[in-house]
Amino acid sequence: MGEGAVQAQMEALTLATKSGIEWAKYSHRVFIKSILGRPDGGAGLLGHNVRVGGWVKTGRSHEKGRLTFLELNDGSCPANLQVIVEDTVTPDAQLIYTGTCLVVEGELTQPPETAKKQKVELRAQKVLEVGPVDASKYPIAKGRHTLEFLRNLMHLRSRTNTISSVARIRNALAFATHTFFQQNRFVYVHTPIITTSDCEGAGEMFQVTTMFSEAEKREKELASTPAPTEADLEQAKAEVTKCGETVKALKAEKKSKDEIAAAVLKLQTAKDELAKVVERMKLTGGIPKKDKGGFDYTGDFFGRQAFLTVSGQLQVETYACSLSNVYTFGPTFRAENSHTTRHLAEFWMIEPELAFADLQDDMNCAEDYVKFLCQWLLDNCYDDMEFMTKMWDNTALDRLKLVASTPFARITYTQAIEKLLEVKDRTFENPVSWGVDLASEHERYLAEELFQKPVIVYNYPKDIKAFYMRMNDDGKTVAAMDILVPKVGELVGGSQREERYEVLVQRLQELNLPTEPYEWYLDLRRYGTVKHSGFGLGFERMVLFATGLENIRDVIPFPRYPGKAEF
Repeated sequence: MGEGAVQAQMEALTLATKSGIEWAKYSHRVFIKSILGRPDGGAGLLGHNVRVGGWVKTGRSHEKGRLTFLELNDGSCPANLQVIVEDTVTPDAQLIYTGTCLVVEGELTQPPETAKKQKVELRAQKVLEVGPVDASKYPIAKGRHTLEFLRNLMHLRSRTNTISSVARIRNALAFATHTFFQQNRFVYVHTPIITTSDCEGAGEMFQVTTMFSEAEKREKELASTPAPTEADLEQAKAEVTKCGETVKALKAEKKSKDEIAAAVLKLQTAKDELAKVVERMKLTGGIPKKDKGGFDYTGDFFGRQAFLTVSGQLQVETYACSLSNVYTFGPTFRAENSHTTRHLAEFWMIEPELAFADLQDDMNCAEDYVKFLCQWLLDNCYDDMEFMTKMWDNTALDRLKLVASTPFARITYTQAIEKLLEVKDRTFENPVSWGVDLASEHERYLAEELFQKPVIVYNYPKDIKAFYMRMNDDGKTVAAMDILVPKVGELVGGSQREERYEVLVQRLQELNLPTEPYEWYLDLRRYGTVKHSGFGLGFERMVLFATGLENIRDVIPFPRYPGKAEF
């Protein structure tokens, strides 16, 4: 970059800073949000020269091509900046095509009185860069597309208004998550993606193995080196015998050391060749199996069965038992062959653990966290939430305001079942009785109709919950809780963990789970056990709740589900 160009960029940066415009430090431009997102809509910046970059949403020519009007968006906000380009600046007619990328410099001016959409527009003085589009082939043409259609264009769908808003909302929720826990002195812990334990005990896990690739490699080796015959084996044995007799004879004749050493070396070579023949005859294709059946994982990469994690909870508990308050935020996986609008094979979980905390503390923390997320969106992502409310769910903003400002209801599982059994004006598809897990229709009825706000259900039957949840004194229920919210049903699931060694071992036995994979988990109870609790929030469910969208595949950048794993 020349000295003049550097100087020009420095002058632009100085001007932007003095004007209160947010400068994109590493790309030498101004964010469109810093212009249109101001309280005055950018009116206070009239007369300032700025450089912006973005993609054309719509374009049109006026006065026989003398003027080109472009709606430019750089992804920093849902609003577009109108850019006016005269043919004296550039005669390029391709600027009007949707999807074209531009870097433009110009003056912020006041639109005509007839144009009330924005309080400022950019009158281009220079078109610095153009990333052209073949309008006849560009799959996301001007207009509205269904979310189903966009799922087949995952590499381009973030250019649409809806998916870009979802991305910014998702980003805001992730930032808010770290902000909440860091402000409350939680330590962020990275838990492993590859694990040898099943937190949920459900068995629906993706296996991690190199056995298939190793088997394929071995098949190729076997094909390139045919197996030796019995005659080959006998010949190799005979050579060993012959060489051994030669060594004996040389020693008996008291030959020189050099002669004997040469004969011994030849004998060793013969033995090595015999060993290779024997080993090669043992080799077979396929995946190694145990003598008593089942696959032999001792030769696998990790020397045992390994899986993609369904939860980082068990591992993060180890750090809670030394650092007190911790959390993990990462991808989890479930090999569930489900095509519903609420299930993914890869999804993200936030899982905090609190030492010295019981179930009441756990519920208090979870409620505060969910409220914090909702208020964060209202404070920091209001323009995107307005867009989602206008285009997809007219209750989205009101729902956030309700959750952020309203104390959550709290009832026991037993009370919830009693409330559901009292319902006479409808018939649930899933029958209600004590001991059944609440279905989505039950959860949403409680949150949307009965309480009309979030509700925490706690003290669930032990038979429908995981082994690590603390047994209550009644011997029938465990100290578990779920937060149910309008729109999605269950948003958070948590519990006080079982800190009593003997009780935890008994629970593993009751559920026919082997203790060997959980010995390290039991050590936390053997050595300095501590009362502790935690919960998990499904991140994609939180995005669904906030945006009002119906399908979970639309709130994660690259959804993974049965038959779909592109990119």
